[in-house]
Amino acid sequence: MLPTVAIVGRPNVGKSTLFNRLAGRRLAIVDDTPGVTRDRKTAPARLRGRDVLLMDTAGLEEAPPETIPGRMRAQSERAVADADLIVFVVDVQSGLTPADHHFADWLRRQGRPLLLVANKSEGRAGAAAAMEAYALGLGDPVAVSAEHGEGIAALMAEIADRLPAPSDEVEEGEAGVARPLRLAIVGRPNAGKSTLVNRLLGEDRMLTGPEPGLTRDAVESEFRDADGKRVLIVDTAGLRKRARIEARLEKAAVGAAIESLRMAEMVVLAVDAVEGIHEQDLQIARLVEREGRGIVLALTKWDAVEDREAARRRIADRLQTSLAQLKGIAVVPLSSHTGVGIEKLMRAVWTAYEVWNRRVPTGEINRWFDAALSRHPPPLVDGKRLKLRYMTQAKARPPTFVVFGTRAEATPEDWRRYLANGLRESFGLPGTPIRIEFRGTTNPYADS
Repeated sequence: MLPTVAIVGRPNVGKSTLFNRLAGRRLAIVDDTPGVTRDRKTAPARLRGRDVLLMDTAGLEEAPPETIPGRMRAQSERAVADADLIVFVVDVQSGLTPADHHFADWLRRQGRPLLLVANKSEGRAGAAAAMEAYALGLGDPVAVSAEHGEGIAALMAEIADRLPAPSDEVEEGEAGVARPLRLAIVGRPNAGKSTLVNRLLGEDRMLTGPEPGLTRDAVESEFRDADGKRVLIVDTAGLRKRARIEARLEKAAVGAAIESLRMAEMVVLAVDAVEGIHEQDLQIARLVEREGRGIVLALTKWDAVEDREAARRRIADRLQTSLAQLKGIAVVPLSSHTGVGIEKLMRAVWTAYEVWNRRVPTGEINRWFDAALSRHPPPLVDGKRLKLRYMTQAKARPPTFVVFGTRAEATPEDWRRYLANGLRESFGLPGTPIRIEFRGTTNPYADS
């Protein structure tokens, strides 16, 4: 029997949109009018290698039991009672409401496994607003935008990790080998992505040729690497500058490529070594970093490069000056035609994957944090020095840390970069996105 994941929340927080997004197809009617969903709607889905039964529910609201809203709530309560995992959705754009707090308390009393989702968290403002969801006391919220697909891969991983393991499932090791690694190959048009995929698969699975733009849809294939590890690889359409994308078909292809990137765990950015790194390559790398995916840079067509040492220097210099937020990114020269460098690429991918999953004990973090504060204290902000007290790692995939202290949210950007660089160097986190959240605490004597 499939484990059941029930999506609940007050009306109009985006439950049905999230249901459709997780199911991978438009099943539930979505509209701005509250209360469109009245009955429980179910659909099978596959989330990070786990088969589940998703359940969309009516909005939770207080109402007499004989009314339509009251009967809708009764349906939702039965869904909660039957579910293996409850996904509680709040709308961070409209902010937390008394109803959110009421139903958070009610869900806590049910004693069911619970995951808090902060929906409509698109953009920097949305991500910051998602922090408000901590006030519900339900643990770390997963920030997503169901409408735009942001954060969905992280949510799928969280759901899969919190479900009870089936009796016949192999326990995952540190590198997570029970299910295939989801790997997306991205890059500009004609960077050699499909040829690289064919080499990894050992067959001519993808159409290749000198013409740019042959790949239009995101195509998935599974293979085992040289060490026998399962990999689900996704070939994608070339990503051009947005201003140059005109045809409707190409827009759809680019949209599918970006969606595949968001759904991936690891990303290989294919760069034409003969042409070197273009600004569009850097833009794609920054997109991968913003999405929090692990990344490896593959220099394709390496066999056609004449002065390889000069090419290495140019690429290293460009990465150092233009991609500092991914310092230490693995760079693998290869030739898809000859096969040189292919095994090195997959070893680099698995190494980067382990870094992406790395967790640092809280004790080690705080000993390092105290030393970092001593070496370079936080600056004055509005004439007052910030009092940063302690630090912890909230999650991995990518490594995400939280700093607590009085007025911590006012920490300047340059000191945040100092902290991120120190974490990267001290705890062996090269080339992976690092997230640091600064959470202010209230001074009880502020008004005394």
